[in-house]
Order: sequence, then structure tokens, then C-alpha cells
Amino acid sequence: MQASNTHNKMDNNYPDPKIFACKQSETLAQAIADSYGIPLGNVITSTYSDGEFQPSFEESVRGSRVFIIGSTFPNSDHLMEMLLMIDAAKRSSARHITAVLPYFGWARQDRKDKPRVPIAAKLVAKMLETAGATRIITMDLHADQIQGFFEKPVDHLFASTIFLPYVKSLNLNNLTIASPDMGGSKRAYAYSKFLESDVVICYKQREKANIISHMELIGEVDGKHVILVDDMVDTAGTLTKAADVMMERGALSVRAVCTHALLSGNAYERIENSQLTELIVSDSIPIKQDCSKIRVITCAPLFAEVMRSVNANKSISSKFLM
Repeated sequence: MQASNTHNKMDNNYPDPKIFACKQSETLAQAIADSYGIPLGNVITSTYSDGEFQPSFEESVRGSRVFIIGSTFPNSDHLMEMLLMIDAAKRSSARHITAVLPYFGWARQDRKDKPRVPIAAKLVAKMLETAGATRIITMDLHADQIQGFFEKPVDHLFASTIFLPYVKSLNLNNLTIASPDMGGSKRAYAYSKFLESDVVICYKQREKANIISHMELIGEVDGKHVILVDDMVDTAGTLTKAADVMMERGALSVRAVCTHALLSGNAYERIENSQLTELIVSDSIPIKQDCSKIRVITCAPLFAEVMRSVNANKSISSKFLM
């Protein structure tokens, strides 16, 4: 209670918001609430025998600013739970409803890359708004232009805020930043600018989704410590293949920084047996099993700070900078 009173004074007497968690992000949401200095709200979920579920707020949210925290990685129940909780908050007369999605799922379907396919990221954006979200907070979208799919304000945070201090603490000489594909070159250049390092880019060709047929390296890595940066790691096929190519070209070590650890299929085994020295990820998605090469850096203080600024109507522009 003391922490709450302190924050009220800091935030110009704005009342504390209410923070609630979707089941898949309870651990992260608890860490965010602890960092904010207020208790996590009480939600119970009733489940029918066929799998249908119903979340219920067990406290009043009338007139409150509500933050609902939940990453929408597969399966689709995670997205559905977020939508149901937003709808419940709207029907309970919440004043503002902010959907906090540390990982915005379905974002890889942000365009029509072949005929007769959906643009799922646009559909998810519309579903969130239709449910009643008045603001979105997310981190490291797969494509920046997804922000344009929303008609409501979107706060798009960069995980570099939490990763760069750790990278600097490694004190690596002859550091080179690498992008695992052409699409991630902007992110790689942003990291390299901050770290004052060179950049290399991997050019890959795919047979189909998650399967790489060929990879080439644009740039020199001989005698370099390389850090690959990407927004997500799924099967880890690209990262481990890139690490192999770079070590063959004379790299001293290869690390990877990936914000969202989807890690499906045999990704954990692939990483453990790879030439990667380390895979650095955030806790936007829970790690499902132990792996000696995975280091998790929490994003909870970043989200708590941004949520506190949003609640007090303060600028958060510093969190948009790489």
C-alpha cells in the first residue's frame, strides 16, 4: 500500500490503474505489477468440459484505467482470452482499456505474399479494437507498419532498451552486428549505431515456411565476435544455420539476441547443439524448457515504466528509441 501511495505522489495524484493477467502471461504480469508497485488484479476463469472458457474480474473496474497483459502466441486460445477480458472490462464500465501484448501474435501475416491468403495481423488489430481496447502497448512488432492497422493509439516499444546494456556488459572487442535476413537490416543498423560496430547481413532463400534452402553472407566476420539480432526465434533454423556459416567464415563467436522466444518443434535441441555461444531473449513468451545456452532478460520493468507514464499522461518517446 505504501508503494501505491508513493506512486500517486510521483504521478501527480493520478489514481493507480488496475492490472490484470491472461493465464499465459501470469508470471510476466506479476513481475510487471511488482515493478509498478501495485497488486495484480483478481481474475478467475471458468472452463466448460468442451474447452470453452469464461474469464471474470473479481473486483470492480468501473471508471478505472485497466491494463490487460497477455502475449498472443499460439494457440488461438491466448488471443481469445485477451478478447474476452477486454470485452468484460468494457461491459464493466472501465474508463480506459489498454491491451498490453508483449508479443503480438499472427504478425508474420502482415501482407498478402501470395494469392488468396489472409492478412491476419490486420484482422487481429480489428478484433482487439472491436472488443473494446482503447490503447495497445506492444514490443518489437514483426513489421513496424502493423501500427497502421490500428485506429487506436499504439505504443511500440523496442526491446533494445533491455538488451543493449547486457550486450555492452560483455565487453566484446571486434564486435559485429548481424541481421539473419534482409528484412531485419534496419534493426541491425540501429544496434550497430549504438554499439559503434560493423554490420553483416544474411541472405536466405526458403523452400517453404521455416525451411531454408540456401544462405549467403553479405559482409566480413573473420576475427569478429558476431551478435545476430532479430525480433523472434521460432524453429531456430535460421539462427543456427547463420551461426554455422559465420563460424565457417572465421567468426570468433556467434551470439543471438531475439526478443520473442517462440521456440517450437525441436528448437531447444537445435540451439543446445548449435555453434551459438548464447541466445538472449526476453520473457515476453514463457520459456518452456531448460537450455544452457538461453539467457532470459526480463522486460517487466520496461512495461511497468511505460504503463506508469501512460497512466500519468506523460511522454514515453524515450522508449521508442533503439
